[in-house]
Amino acid sequence: MPDISLIVAFFLLCNVIGGLIRVLRGPTPADSMLAAQLFGTTGVAILIVLAKPMKMPAVLDVALLFALLAAVVVVAFVVRFWASASDRK
Repeated sequence: MPDISLIVAFFLLCNVIGGLIRVLRGPTPADSMLAAQLFGTTGVAILIVLAKPMKMPAVLDVALLFALLAAVVVVAFVVRFWASASDRK
């Protein structure tokens, strides 16, 4: 079973690399923010997948903290983007 967890974690890491490419090439700030959300979500998924094989239940708490921080970051981005969009009108 740990082999499957490592394979899934490697696949998720490949998704992070794809997101990094999107951040670097993203034409708009929204594209970059969505890619950053991908980093957060994938990081949480990797921590959840690896918590059991590593026998470290505290890693699940770290994953929960990352998920909460990702939600705060999205709200901050939307508030900032909404304010700058209303200034353009």
